[in-house]
Amino acid sequence: MALVELYDTTLRDGAQSEGISFSVVDKLHIARKLDELGIHYIEGGWPGSNPKDAEFYERVHELKLKNARIAVFGSTRRVGLKAEEDNFLVMLVKSGARIATIVGKSSDLQVTRVLKTTLEENLKMIADSIRYLKTNGLTVFWDVEHFFDGYKSSPEYALRTLEVATEAGVDYLVLCDTNGGALPNEITKAVKAAAKVTSVPLGIHCHNDGGLAVANTLAAVMAGAKQVQGTINGLGERCGNANLCTIIPALKLKMGIDCVTDEQLARLTEVSHFISESANQVPDPFSPYVGASAFSHKAGYHMDGITKWPDAYQHIDPARVGNRQRTVVSDQSGKRNIITKARELGIDLSTADKEVRDLLERVKLLESRGFQYDNAEASFELLLHKAKPDYRPPFELVDFMVVVESKRRPSTRKTPEEMLSEAIVKVKVGGEIIHTAAEGDGPVNALDLALRKALLQYYPSLSQVKLVDYKVRILEESVGTESQVRVLIESSDGVNEWRTVGGSTNIIEASWLALADGLEYWLVKQRG
Repeated sequence: MALVELYDTTLRDGAQSEGISFSVVDKLHIARKLDELGIHYIEGGWPGSNPKDAEFYERVHELKLKNARIAVFGSTRRVGLKAEEDNFLVMLVKSGARIATIVGKSSDLQVTRVLKTTLEENLKMIADSIRYLKTNGLTVFWDVEHFFDGYKSSPEYALRTLEVATEAGVDYLVLCDTNGGALPNEITKAVKAAAKVTSVPLGIHCHNDGGLAVANTLAAVMAGAKQVQGTINGLGERCGNANLCTIIPALKLKMGIDCVTDEQLARLTEVSHFISESANQVPDPFSPYVGASAFSHKAGYHMDGITKWPDAYQHIDPARVGNRQRTVVSDQSGKRNIITKARELGIDLSTADKEVRDLLERVKLLESRGFQYDNAEASFELLLHKAKPDYRPPFELVDFMVVVESKRRPSTRKTPEEMLSEAIVKVKVGGEIIHTAAEGDGPVNALDLALRKALLQYYPSLSQVKLVDYKVRILEESVGTESQVRVLIESSDGVNEWRTVGGSTNIIEASWLALADGLEYWLVKQRG
């Protein structure tokens, strides 16, 4: 099929997601990443709406982009004004961008009920705005707002707006499912109808309110659309926009449309995660193509098939989008999962049938007690090491005690109570038992400090290891305080990060087990 152009609006439409606010520096960094991905057009924002967007256009030329062209966003002139008198249109000309994308109404109901003007005045607003921008040397894309809803209520008027824009010299007509409620068959019908009244190339811009933004975008391409608009990770107002991280590989790998090169496609996962971090969001592990779980295999039946034929339970090679296959070990796993996961970690268990069976039973037993290894690969790797007959742990836990008390400062009875936590631990290193104590901000912090205090005299390099995240999950809420508790701890040495797990009916014991695994794992990796 012919080339389809990619138009990214993460910096404008995506920034309208709740809780997201990109700085100017963020926007510049993201623009560079989008350029590396092979995006053809990057919409930087609406300079008339806020100072950050205006500054972005002042600075974006510093990037010296190789693939992308920068577009500026605005709207058709306001009711009753001449185009040259509308400050928002004037700002588009002054922005320095050579492509202007303007939004305007194509739905008769939107014109009469929202704009509160006549259908004829709206047509003049569309034509005047396009001619003004074209006269000033800009390429003009028109986002045909509410086109699919408008086509339902009055197809004659919706199509007439396209004809007017065509006569005014528009360069692209981008049909918008603004409310995100259309179905793929409705998209197909309306796009084909649009193609009959204009020779201008068509684009598609879908929102995800019905969960169909990607499907609707692909349906539009099949019906003849030559430009797709969307955002990385589907960011956007309400339920978001069409997700380019799903659309791009679908176009290239499923539909044979070379919208990006193979090398650019291989950066997709990296770009997705980079923008999640810029938006201060945790990357969605279940996102198609780019999620950490997109190519993970947990069921033993699936894992057996994958080892015999990679395509047995994968629709593409994950490396093509910069992702990787993961083996997940759980109580649903078979021996094949254990062997494959061990191989990924550099441990060969292919001839250790009894050890594998024992290890599988051990995993199932521990998961029944609250452990889970899906996201705690460090704890699982420790299980592999401990299964070897020659394994010698760097330390052994003997016992611990935690005291939590509430103290009121003596200065006044009105002084708030202060919570104090003290941990006492015993660990064995070699043939020696070390008995230490430490105070902390809470029981887990106190345990962490006491354990390190015992071990640092033998392993001073442990000072590099920090606890960076701590999560608790109650597994059986109906049981109340007797519920199983799972603790997941993330540790880091400043370069690498790893996760460990502990499970118990006692939250302190679960924390203790996860803490100890985190330190033991790092020591085992250090000694090779």
